[in-house]
Amino acid sequence: METKHELKMLLLITVLFGTAFFLPIESMRFNTAVAASFDLVKWYAREHLILCLLPAFFIAGVISVFVSKGSVLRYFGANAQKWLAYSVAAVSGTILAVCSCTILPLFSSIHKRGAGLGPAIAFLYSGPAINILAIILTWRILGFEMGMARTIGAISFSVIIGVIMSFIYRKEEKAKRDEQKNIELEPEKRPIWQTSFHFFTLVLILVFANWGAPSSGDVSSVWYYLWAYKWFITGFFSLQLVFSLLYILKIKWQWVFYATLATGASIVLANQFIQNRELIPIVPMIAGIAALTIITLLDKKNPDNKEWTLSTWGYAKQILPLLAIGVVVAGFLLGSTHDGKTIAGIMPNEWIVALVGGNSFFSNLFASVVGAFMYFATLTEVPILQGLITSGMGKGPALALLLAGPSLSLPNMLVIRGVLGIKKTAVFVLLVISMATVSGLIYGGLF
Repeated sequence: METKHELKMLLLITVLFGTAFFLPIESMRFNTAVAASFDLVKWYAREHLILCLLPAFFIAGVISVFVSKGSVLRYFGANAQKWLAYSVAAVSGTILAVCSCTILPLFSSIHKRGAGLGPAIAFLYSGPAINILAIILTWRILGFEMGMARTIGAISFSVIIGVIMSFIYRKEEKAKRDEQKNIELEPEKRPIWQTSFHFFTLVLILVFANWGAPSSGDVSSVWYYLWAYKWFITGFFSLQLVFSLLYILKIKWQWVFYATLATGASIVLANQFIQNRELIPIVPMIAGIAALTIITLLDKKNPDNKEWTLSTWGYAKQILPLLAIGVVVAGFLLGSTHDGKTIAGIMPNEWIVALVGGNSFFSNLFASVVGAFMYFATLTEVPILQGLITSGMGKGPALALLLAGPSLSLPNMLVIRGVLGIKKTAVFVLLVISMATVSGLIYGGLF
């Protein structure tokens, strides 16, 4: 055993030395890819981590602590009615409006609570894929046909992939069903409307804090007005959260008052001292999360409140390191595209465009694979595809990328592997890529 360990150490040292020795720092392409990697990390931290992922961790904590195991088993469990479980899972994305990374703590929480593999996988795929904002944007920018194809494809994919995964691992699912038959469903700790109110308040804060800007020139649609006033709407739901903390979680009113005061003061200070207007909303979000963390951890009246924050931290510890690695690697390989700018990764964009023209099997497969490994933040896949289509990308590969991309990414895969294991993750990824490829071929042939 000792010799084997020493050989592993020698191999690791050799690989690290070889990498350092042959590091192509004189190559412009390599340096650009490194810059793209850091650019994606910086943008992800500013635009996605605080406003999107941190609220998602708290929502996952709600599922873990406040939603009874009985509720999860009733709707998603191995013995739940299949039509109900898959129906709820398949349309979850229309409510959540999240990306492939934000769905992860929510998926992890329902999986740990005993959800059946099929419904859990359907939920995992549908969360980012059936994002209602992205579907509307697809219809408006890429056309009715593409929007309809994406809608039908995303809903059917979530159910079909879930059913196939459940069938492949039917022995494990049977064992889970038998185990869950003997579970006595615990009663709800509070009325279901209170838990739902608290849960959906957090969901709506997440949705409106990340509401995307309308297309250029759009100044009259409902989308525009929701975007223009999104922080007022987010503020309104934050006040609902204050009510929830007082009335539902029953935290001391003095603590909630000071937490609200601190968050309000952070808004004033941010507007006063931060010149970059885009960074201002991050300050009250950090202040609000910090205040919420402190008052729940200090609450000794209801242990569930402290457990909520500890559960949130548990999901953050599990998911954030893997996401960080994935974002760095994705940026290096495929580049960074956001806010109207593109920094190429080690794989030139021209190669990608050249490989996804027409409607061949290879072009659809390639688009599916690239989409599966590339990271798309919420709504960014549509403008990226618009540029690729203008550059010559075929309609079939475009749909294939739309169906594979938003629900998967390299960071996403690393985290799923930690929850499901390598084999199940590989099967899930292969199913998404295969079905996206076939769908692209069919769509490209029709249109």
